Amino acid sequence: MTSTADPEEVPYGEVVGFLRDLIRIDTSNPVKPERPAAEYVAEKLAEAGLEPRIFESEPGRASVVARIEGSDPSADALLLHGHLDVVPADPADWTFDPFAAEVRDGMVWGRGAVDMKDMDAMMLAVTRRMLREGRKPRRDVVLAFLADEEAGGNHGAKFLAKEHPDLFDGVSEAVSEVGGYSYEVSPELRFYLIETAQKGLAWMRLQARGQAGHGSMINDDNAVTALAEAVARIGRHDWPVTLTPTVTTFLTEVTEALGVDFDPKDPASARAAVAKIGPLARFIGATLQHTANPTKLEAGYKVNVIPERAFAEIDGRFLPGLEQEYFAELDKLLGPDVTREFSHYDIALEAPFEVPLVEKMMASLQAEDPAARIVPYCLSAGTDNKTFGVMDMGRGVIRGYGFVPLKLDPSLDFAAMFHGVDERVPLDALEFGSKVLDRFLTVA
Repeated sequence: MTSTADPEEVPYGEVVGFLRDLIRIDTSNPVKPERPAAEYVAEKLAEAGLEPRIFESEPGRASVVARIEGSDPSADALLLHGHLDVVPADPADWTFDPFAAEVRDGMVWGRGAVDMKDMDAMMLAVTRRMLREGRKPRRDVVLAFLADEEAGGNHGAKFLAKEHPDLFDGVSEAVSEVGGYSYEVSPELRFYLIETAQKGLAWMRLQARGQAGHGSMINDDNAVTALAEAVARIGRHDWPVTLTPTVTTFLTEVTEALGVDFDPKDPASARAAVAKIGPLARFIGATLQHTANPTKLEAGYKVNVIPERAFAEIDGRFLPGLEQEYFAELDKLLGPDVTREFSHYDIALEAPFEVPLVEKMMASLQAEDPAARIVPYCLSAGTDNKTFGVMDMGRGVIRGYGFVPLKLDPSLDFAAMFHGVDERVPLDALEFGSKVLDRFLTVA
């Protein structure tokens, strides 16, 4: 497939073409396989002189990995990863076909424009430019374009970590999605949110057992009743505000700049502060506390038959460092008549903010935007950094960060783009991000 962009139009002009091409390759998970996108990426990397390898966990579920040699052989390696899959999209809901990659109003529209084929395209454009110009990153960079992130990574990151760990030899830090976006306080101050923490994930299937019987009779051991009571307790539970180090730092920095009252020693003041910080509340609101949201109910097969069993599903998210506390409280809410098991579980993460890697993110941003200032934040969802965060490749566990540098118009509700209708990314933000990423890889 040939890129549709003219590299002469703007610096890093390839990035727009790469993004449009990738959006047009429908990789909706779980309907469409990633293999066509993986082959496209591998072709572009090979054209630049790299030796990419495609790995399949099963037919069609493909990831691509390549390594760029750094200028300092003594330095540990950096993992730069993106995912090739996207969540599904119904064209009937969109202004433009979500897989047509239309360019309108100075933006690329389409599923994956933000999550996260924009970063995939920047990774391709920047590394190709560096290699064309004979430049090297400071240290080895492992490029990974991964399958299946939107469904937990079993066919992508988890498969590679288990079956091909040697790909990540020497890696100590990883950079990926859901961070690096700007929030404009004023023309003189723009915050760029660096994702340094993630809540843990616990998707749970609940089960209640009782006495089956006829619906017309008295039954004091009704599984549906027991389950419904437990689900109601969980759904209505008011989890207390618990401020982690990342969230405390974020709120302290942002509220000071916005002139909003916040006392780090008073967790109760955090909710009031978040309510006053505008669009940033979307990113941070759910990271003040644990959450547990009922999402599915299942029981019975006939209105006059009391079933023996009833089931529910809960989407649970717990704060870094507080997993035991979370499940202890959750089990109290379940009560004695309901059991739980994981349908999917993943760890919580919290990486240090005051480290050289983050300082280089800041320097790279300020070189392109003098008004830039970085703040750490905790992601309420998760990324493939969870998989790499338990790997020790000889330099300690791999510390993961979210850094997709995009300078955004303050009128754009960027948080709503993730998994949303009419997902889109500005052209000038792609160019800006490519410049910042180039600077970052040169010094990181």
